[in-house]
Amino acid sequence: MKDTNIPQRIFRAADEDAASAREATLTPQTEHSAYKLAFQDTDFLLREDLRPVRFQLELLKPTLLLDEAKIGSTFVMYGSARIPEPEMADAMVEAVDAPQKKVAEKLRAKAKYYVEARKLAQLASSCAPDEDGQRQFVVCSGGGPSIMEAANRGAVDVGAESIGLNIVLPFEQAPNEYVTPSLSFQFHYFALRKMHFLIRARAVAAFPGGFGTFDELFELLCLVQTGKVKPLPILLFGKEFWTTVVNFQALAEEGTISPEDLGLLRFVETADEAWGHVEDYYEEPVGWKCEPTILKID
Repeated sequence: MKDTNIPQRIFRAADEDAASAREATLTPQTEHSAYKLAFQDTDFLLREDLRPVRFQLELLKPTLLLDEAKIGSTFVMYGSARIPEPEMADAMVEAVDAPQKKVAEKLRAKAKYYVEARKLAQLASSCAPDEDGQRQFVVCSGGGPSIMEAANRGAVDVGAESIGLNIVLPFEQAPNEYVTPSLSFQFHYFALRKMHFLIRARAVAAFPGGFGTFDELFELLCLVQTGKVKPLPILLFGKEFWTTVVNFQALAEEGTISPEDLGLLRFVETADEAWGHVEDYYEEPVGWKCEPTILKID
């Protein structure tokens, strides 16, 4: 009997053709790489002149999956991969030789920021979806250890999902165990990873960190300063650390930034202080509400 329904599509789906291609009869022609479907040919996709396509794919894949997961906005947390959680801090100091004791002790003193990152993630993850079902202030970290782990862990504490944006590095780096598997992404290009950090960001917290944290923080400050990104809460945890390693005031006094640029960031010490600033910044939130929760962290 003739089907009179108007079909949604008339071309075979790509996955159907891909399956057929894998079952092709083996001949000299079908075994040659030239015969492979372009999107199944890894060697072809990795060619130097396919870089623009790889850029597009690294932008598109997370975008589609985050859209499907109804991630409306994120609370991004940057920070060191070396700061220990409090339970491991003493053991870290005891494990190093005398020349490294001072450095280890400084890292131990920063273990409190692991706790604050975890608490801040609990607060951000307490926001209910808006009237369109979009989730707001979903925690997003670099997916690695230390401060990044604390951020994802805080979301798990309150039963929420969170995002991890990992990067392929020469040494092994695996996502921390608290990242939601379906929201765990891996990047080849730093540029595309940094773009995904900021596309949905509506608040950013920067904890003490190294080159990576500085790279991400200062790019964000530059984007806001130049008007490429709208202003948003930029919270720097640990005024003593940040004012020791960067003399922001001197930049203004030297004339290389405007005095008004100092207002782009806010120094904070605790999760409560940081979240309070976010609430003040978005004093009339439309379509979302949060019932902040902080669990006791032993």
